[in-house]
Amino acid sequence: MVVRRRARAILLPLGLYAVSILVVGYFLHEAESGSRGLEAKRALKIQAYGLQQELDATKADRTEWERRVALLRSDQIDRDLLEERARVVLGRVHPNDVVIINP
Repeated sequence: MVVRRRARAILLPLGLYAVSILVVGYFLHEAESGSRGLEAKRALKIQAYGLQQELDATKADRTEWERRVALLRSDQIDRDLLEERARVVLGRVHPNDVVIINP
């Protein structure tokens, strides 16, 4: 009887400690590598950084195109831009231009 009580007094806390250590280990593992863990957070930050770079490039491109469209829509059209567009559309070159044809 005394041996059983003593064994229970030792084994029960050891069993509870072992179970609690396993539970804590499981949660730590999930916190590190789970679908919402630290690794997933790092991957999302990398993806967000890439998307932010793409957004910045697109905004810069849009600003440039808005500036060019504004030059075409104003009361006085920019002569250089008009000449550039006319050459592209008509396929003509100025006599003083140097044309390099790549084979």
